Amino acid sequence: MPLDDILIDAEMHMEKANDHLLHELRGIRTGRATPALVEHIKVDYYGSPTDLRSIASISVPEATQILIKPFSPGDLKAIERAISDSKIGLTPHSDGKQLRLMLPPLSQERRQQLAGQCKQMAETAKIAIRNARRDANKILETEQHGGLVTEDEAANGKEQIQDLTKSYEAKVDEHIEKKRAEIMQI
Repeated sequence: MPLDDILIDAEMHMEKANDHLLHELRGIRTGRATPALVEHIKVDYYGSPTDLRSIASISVPEATQILIKPFSPGDLKAIERAISDSKIGLTPHSDGKQLRLMLPPLSQERRQQLAGQCKQMAETAKIAIRNARRDANKILETEQHGGLVTEDEAANGKEQIQDLTKSYEAKVDEHIEKKRAEIMQI
């Protein structure tokens, strides 16, 4: 496998880890209401788990409120049950046609818990990035032992892989710091 292919493969895995982190961070609550808090909740829709956003419209009429209008009124109870069963800590209020989720203000203790949760997600993403580095280095060593890559090319490749790892870890730190600032903002 040529060095360029090894680098591209490693970068692709690191990018996936970064994208997954961003996806996870969208679901963490800050001081404002956002549809991302509930859109991926799985609702039992005719026997199969379906994302909430697929069966209802989600809007934010106020900064501390999420409004959920099911496309079919018969789905209201299933949506309400799914939100209650999820671990977002919000209680749905139904008026028969739609659900309202009121977001209480975050306490300082809860903000610190959420910031800690973000830190754990960052560590998971960094582990995935480091695993991609390890796998790329193993492939490079295998290629070197097989005589397909010279010792100098392997050393150069490992250096490039390390630089790639550092850049993706810096991106993770940047995302986490940004989210942490959002959470701690009153």
